Parts: sequence; structure tokens; C-alpha cells
Amino acid sequence: MESKVVRFYFDPISPFVWLATKQIEGIELTGVQIEMEPVLFAAMLNANGQKGPAEIPSKRELTFRDVMRLADAQGLQFTGPPGHPFNPLPGLRMATAIGERRARIRFVVAMMAAAWERGLDVSNIEVLRAVARDCDLDGEALAAAAQTPEVKQALAAATERALEAQVFGVPTFEFEGELFWGADRIDSLMRRIAGHRIDEARLQHFLAQPPLATRRAT
Repeated sequence: MESKVVRFYFDPISPFVWLATKQIEGIELTGVQIEMEPVLFAAMLNANGQKGPAEIPSKRELTFRDVMRLADAQGLQFTGPPGHPFNPLPGLRMATAIGERRARIRFVVAMMAAAWERGLDVSNIEVLRAVARDCDLDGEALAAAAQTPEVKQALAAATERALEAQVFGVPTFEFEGELFWGADRIDSLMRRIAGHRIDEARLQHFLAQPPLATRRAT
């Protein structure tokens, strides 16, 4: 019997993706297979007319304070990359170039640890080559593949597909067409895998109700 799939949409720019990668093994213990889906978070922000949390001064400190709290609760050491935001495209493209499922997971988990635990610059292709080599992958070949039009287009297409599926942030998990956004929604994902569902008819009835007020633009 073929395993069911959970699609894990990620961009290394998010420390919450790092936290979520620590739970991949637990998710797969339910009998599903994780498929890592590289997407460009910046393109999602642009498509939805939003700013990232780190781009809003009042949210920046609290975001990373919260990450450190969550990391401490999991027994993880937060270091963070040498600067943030950074350019995630080299890492996303190298991940896109890895076709084998388990190899892609190994690389992504190691890349996230390199950035958020070891404090390395994963926008640097030399760092990414070393991460790949540590995963028993051909770092030189992957770095070269990441520069090809085919891989660049594949990442752009994957991001567009995610947007069409209503994915707007990372990490997002998709299971049987239902989305779970955030590292703090993995418990909800696990319940869904176990067969617990919300009342879809009730949700759609609520969503169809007209607004009772509209926020004024300032």
C-alpha cells in the first residue's frame, strides 16, 4: 500500500521552518511520507501584498524572542545566521535540484541546522556545497545545477503552484488538500492524519456570511 503524502513547503529564511524540520521523523511515524517543497517566501509576500515579520520593527524582536523560547523548550540551541533577512535562493535552488526524496530531506534539515544552530551563511554557495558534502551529496554538481535555467524555472513554478493552492507562508504542510500553517500546527496535522476532521459544511457556511464591519484604510 502506497504511503500518503504530506507536502512540507519551506524556505530557509524562516526560523520556524528550522523548528518544524525537527519533527519530520515524528510525522513520518504516522505512516505518511514527507515531500519537501522549496518555495520562495518573498514571492508569496509580494503576491499577497504583505511584509515579512522581520520587516516590521514591532514584530522583529518578538518573532526571534518567540523562536528562542520554542527552541529552548525543545532543547535546541538558537544561534541564527550572520544576518537576516538573507538571500535564500541558492539554498532553495540546490534543494530543488535534488530529485531523490530522502536526499532532499537530509539536505534541507542540514541546511536549516547550519543557518539557525551553527550560525552559517546559507546564502553563500561555498557553505551550501559543504552542507551537501556532509550529507553525502555532490555539492559541486548541485551548485552547478542550481545555476541552470531549468532549476530556476522549476523553483518558480513550484512557488506558483503553492500560491494557487492558497499557500501564503512557511512552513506550511498540505495533507489531502488541507493546509496547516506554522510549526505550531503540527499537532493539528497529526490529528488530521489520524482521521480527525473539522465540519467543512459549517466552515463554508461561516465563511459565506457577510462582514458586519470594514476596517478603514489609513
